[in-house]
Amino acid sequence: MAYAALVSLAQLLDQILDHDEHTNYFLHQFKSLSQSTLSLLNFLDDYPGEAALLQVRITTAANQSEDTIERHISDQISESSDLYWQKLYGSLRESMEETDSILKEVKQVKRSSSSESTEHSSGSFSPRLAPKRKNNAVLGLEEDAMKLKDRLCGEFKNLQTIPIVGMGGVGKTTLARYVYDDPLIVHHFDVRVWVTISQKYSIRLILLDLVSFIGASNKDLYESKGDVLLVEYVYKYLKRRRYLIVMDDLWNTNVFDDLRMTFPDDSNGSRILITTRLLDVASYADPSSRFHWVDLMNMDQSWNLLREKVFANREHCPPELEQIGKLIVENCRGLPLAIVVIAGVLRKANQTQHTWRNVARNVKGAFDGSDEQFMEILALSYTYLPHCLRPCFLYMGGFPEDHEISASKVIKLWDAEGFVKSNGSKSKNQEEVAEEYLEDLANRSLVLVVKKRFNGRIKAVKIHDLLRDLCLRKAREENFLHVINEFSVDSLKVIEKSRRLSIFSYILGGFPEVDCSCIHTLLLFQHEALHSWRSFSLLRVVDALSVIFDFYSDDIFELFHLRYLAFTFDYIQKGHHYEIPKSFSKLENLRTLIIRQFNGFYGFRAICCMPFEIWRMTQLRHLILLDGFLPNPCSETCLETLALDNLQTLSNIQGFTCSQRMLDLIPNLKKLGIIYSSDDLYEQEWSKYCLNNLVHLHKLEELKFHAMPHDYDRSDLSRNLVFPLTMKKLTLSGCNLPWESMTIGGSLPNLEVLKLKKGAFRGLEWETTEGEFCRLKVLVMDRTDPVSG
Repeated sequence: MAYAALVSLAQLLDQILDHDEHTNYFLHQFKSLSQSTLSLLNFLDDYPGEAALLQVRITTAANQSEDTIERHISDQISESSDLYWQKLYGSLRESMEETDSILKEVKQVKRSSSSESTEHSSGSFSPRLAPKRKNNAVLGLEEDAMKLKDRLCGEFKNLQTIPIVGMGGVGKTTLARYVYDDPLIVHHFDVRVWVTISQKYSIRLILLDLVSFIGASNKDLYESKGDVLLVEYVYKYLKRRRYLIVMDDLWNTNVFDDLRMTFPDDSNGSRILITTRLLDVASYADPSSRFHWVDLMNMDQSWNLLREKVFANREHCPPELEQIGKLIVENCRGLPLAIVVIAGVLRKANQTQHTWRNVARNVKGAFDGSDEQFMEILALSYTYLPHCLRPCFLYMGGFPEDHEISASKVIKLWDAEGFVKSNGSKSKNQEEVAEEYLEDLANRSLVLVVKKRFNGRIKAVKIHDLLRDLCLRKAREENFLHVINEFSVDSLKVIEKSRRLSIFSYILGGFPEVDCSCIHTLLLFQHEALHSWRSFSLLRVVDALSVIFDFYSDDIFELFHLRYLAFTFDYIQKGHHYEIPKSFSKLENLRTLIIRQFNGFYGFRAICCMPFEIWRMTQLRHLILLDGFLPNPCSETCLETLALDNLQTLSNIQGFTCSQRMLDLIPNLKKLGIIYSSDDLYEQEWSKYCLNNLVHLHKLEELKFHAMPHDYDRSDLSRNLVFPLTMKKLTLSGCNLPWESMTIGGSLPNLEVLKLKKGAFRGLEWETTEGEFCRLKVLVMDRTDPVSG
């Protein structure tokens, strides 16, 4: 995975170049390596096809350079500065020489590419004509076909572009072809033309196919050097005719710009029908036209399709095969292409229960080996991905099948992995760029959006099982990610050569004693605590939220390169308070820390106490605890050296005192979650928590404020609670405020979401005030007093 390796190396080199300990000579060498890395990144972006032959060499050289640097950084403490940098440069020499050699080949590739004709460079694949229709059935898509025919033959007279959108293999081309050949459509349109556009399209070849469909016999058209005559001929032929143009499998918006002038609009009901996996292509074609989205099939549709394809010349499926057949289509997860391919396997196989059970046990194996076309069609989605999205897509294979993946989580993981290239603009940070990556994958139908936020942003996604299989296959081929479903002797070889591991199996006796020095990522979904982390010296990511640790070794806090750490801990043996050790501060590169506690069957809740050294973690961006306690910085002399300028999320913090000193240390906070227990409030009044200072968090957008139930009079809370004007989302619970105090939220000019949960307010009537909540879009009231007025 060349792109991911280069971006990660570039970020590491930027960190080194920000320090001035090394001499000017070594500074020059690292600047040279940085420039070479950026040159190779530009090469991948500008010459994606030509770069394929150098992918393995680039990946190997970049990974070798990165690992060498990180190993030396880990050992830096024991070396003097000059000796350290000298040893580092010596170790890097081999990979730097290989990088120089690759750059020489890159120059040759660029020269060779520039010498080729413009015609060849624009695309080497001819648009394919539509495949002949094999039968008249379009099982499962009948309703879609009716809706499309209504739109194609509707009363709207202006030229319309109608996009059919959906993931690869969902039936877009099948649906379009069925409608295209429908007798009503044939009768309705004077001219029908079908062309299939490839990723590397040639406008001239598309125009020639249009001319050929029209039936032109003018030899001069085919021999003309320019495209003007072709455009003119097609335009004149279509003029004053009602036409239907089907453009199948679009990947690029430039096609419309290149062909727009070819299609006249005579207000006679002409239509352009396109199929694409990409939402941006669909919306670009005609922003005013609504998409026709093709969904996955339900169980009944899936079974009918399989039965029709397998038993086309019979009336019924044998009763003894029906139950097994339904299990097979269930494993196909509603994807028509998978069902059709499996049907081909079953149609050629013996129609026995034994044979069908074998297929049902391993549906994926049935089509992986029997119909390469199926995998090639799915693989197109990966082949045509921009380099920046490829590692993000393959990473999705590291999550369990049918797993609902939090958008917030995967964005943080991509950033920690080093997949996200800075866009060079201060207006967007790397996590915002990563969110755009996720949106792009969704628009390409490579992930399924299962939850959205009120503002349309993605909240959670899933990946179709078959696309996940594609991820895993490509990830293995490129040694990008390995999944261990069950532990075996072969797993040892996988572990030793892997940079990223996703573990779904319980390994008895803990992690095996093998060389783990190359591993950068551990995604643990079923495992026990590791007895020691010392062999994982290059770890960047540890995600173990799905695993309950009843203990952990403190040497995890010595993993200098760790950027993302998330785990669930069983505090039952730790008493009411549990303190994170001071060695935690050694994680100087940590960006995200998530600690959850397992309550077991006892409902036990302990407080996770962070050490004072937390205020020295300058790279920390997200701190999410349940429940957590932050120490109050108390030393005036240390104040200048303590700050969490990068902190954006601080969640589930117990008894948080909003002193001015505390808030000065978190000036860029965007999300805050604070909890006040009954014990906190018996000890002191609300005024002691300085909640009115929240107004000084000038970048705060989301606040969750929770007070535990008790008998303490909270009437003074409203007098001590002031929110910043930047607030967009507010969640209150247990506050027991009178409804007259609602003005503290109603006066916020940017508030879009208000959630009032159990005990947030008291009283039977909420009398609203005109002019308040001017931008509110979502109001949630859960177990609070009835409201009227």
